[in-house]
Amino acid sequence: MDCPDPEGQPIPLLKTSDFYRTCQLPKRFEYPSWFYGYGIQRRPPDHPFYRTTSSDYGRYPPTIHSVPTSFFPNNQEFSTALAKTGMYRNYSLNTGLDPLR
Repeated sequence: MDCPDPEGQPIPLLKTSDFYRTCQLPKRFEYPSWFYGYGIQRRPPDHPFYRTTSSDYGRYPPTIHSVPTSFFPNNQEFSTALAKTGMYRNYSLNTGLDPLR
């Protein structure tokens, strides 16, 4: 997916694998320009009075140089087994003392 520049010539999208050796990257990490919704992209921009220093961390979208170069997703084996059997329930005798009020 190439977007034209002001003169109408297509600009190729840069991929993470063009710069780094990658391993099993999903498309969202391969093309970080697809990320949207960061503070610098908002219209109208946030009022400076309400910005905090912690919001500066997520203000800029990821770049080719800041996305991970490998991706190893977790499987859902534990959650699947838990859904079949249910949560553990403790049926033992409670021998503790009641707390004083």
